[in-house]
Amino acid sequence: MPPNVRSGVLTLLHTACGAGVLAIPFAFKPFGLMPGLITLTFCGICSLCGLLLQTRIVKYVPKSENASFGKLTQLINPSLSIIFDFAIAVKCFGVGISYLIIVGDLVPQIMSSILHRNGDNTDGLQEHHWFLDRRLYISLVTMFVIAPLCFRKSLNSLRHASMIAIISVAYLCGLIVYHFQNRSQLERGQVYFMLPKPDTQSHSPLTTLPIFVFAYTCHHNMFSVMNEQADKSFKILKRIPILAISLAYFLYIIIGGAGYMTFGEDIVGNILTLYPNSISTTIGRLAMLLLVMLAFPLQCHPCRLSIKNIIVFIETFRKGKLHDSRTEFIPLDDLSSEDPQEGSAEGINGQGNPRGESLRQTNIITFCILVFSYLLAISITSLAKVLAIVGATGSTSISFILPGLFGYKLIGSEFTNRNERVPVSVKILKYLGLLLFIWGIAVMVASLSATIFLGSSSH
Repeated sequence: MPPNVRSGVLTLLHTACGAGVLAIPFAFKPFGLMPGLITLTFCGICSLCGLLLQTRIVKYVPKSENASFGKLTQLINPSLSIIFDFAIAVKCFGVGISYLIIVGDLVPQIMSSILHRNGDNTDGLQEHHWFLDRRLYISLVTMFVIAPLCFRKSLNSLRHASMIAIISVAYLCGLIVYHFQNRSQLERGQVYFMLPKPDTQSHSPLTTLPIFVFAYTCHHNMFSVMNEQADKSFKILKRIPILAISLAYFLYIIIGGAGYMTFGEDIVGNILTLYPNSISTTIGRLAMLLLVMLAFPLQCHPCRLSIKNIIVFIETFRKGKLHDSRTEFIPLDDLSSEDPQEGSAEGINGQGNPRGESLRQTNIITFCILVFSYLLAISITSLAKVLAIVGATGSTSISFILPGLFGYKLIGSEFTNRNERVPVSVKILKYLGLLLFIWGIAVMVASLSATIFLGSSSH
């Protein structure tokens, strides 16, 4: 495998296999084992279709420019740029909240485990419940670890987080398999191989379907991966998403299937909270804690850029210059990239900064993201519910709706002559984009409605 292809696969795998892996076993709960595996497979295929459409439509971007959702939006309708920016903002903001919720879930357990092994009286600590209060640790980690990283001008030093992420997920996979093999020693509920009976379900399958969608979402990094490839032919590019989604699917089968079969209907949104305190479990919790602390700035960064783009869009719209070809929007395809407006006076791709965003504006937006993320994280305890909402909105837009729309609008657009024969393969890809777009809209409406009106577990 060429180095560029291997690097691209690891980048997509890191993007997909984040903290969402902790909730994959919970996503099986309203489905049962076999329907859950079928749903996991189908969502993986749909996500792969979205990525393959991206590898196909990259040819429509001028060769002198890097591909991005922003560039493609300019080709079909500049007015749609705000939809993409809003989707990125929602997804990244929601993922950041989920990271803080994980901090609140894991740190009290880590502290309890460490103090217990040191012989301290944890029963006495229970009397001072504030010491094990999740809000305390969310506050401390946000203030002293996450905030300083988010306000940094460059995030290049955090690019090594991808290796930490892969190691953490691999360790989590091994931990789940180990406990699955020793599940007789754990308290567990009924395992359903088919759909649970209606009277045994606490919520609809539609409320956890977005978690499966969220688990495969890496489409916002796909264009950056393609831009780095020496050979941009479809034959080479298609290998990257196929390998990345296949590896993610393999991990999710193990983590989701084994995790659900270990705890059955007693499974909760963060599986690590269910395991008894031990050295191996504490190491797993520490690994995931390190992962989310380093990954939060990588979510804050594109969220901030997308908010800047929304502000630019609104200002441009008010001035009536939305369709001006000189209007520039910041590309938002690489979560680990350095902010082009903060790390260099040159601005975007060596060009001058057309809007003159001040450092003050950047700091204000960053501060607002941190404050609202913190307030929501200390108020919400359900990791699964946050991921369900993010999956139904941001992830569905990025994975299905936008790639499908771009595919349908752009693929085959070079055949302008009506008498010119359009190849069958082009027609298939074009209408695959339309089907993916329709599927994404249906998933968004149904899942978001179910999550809001039918509710989901608070765990």
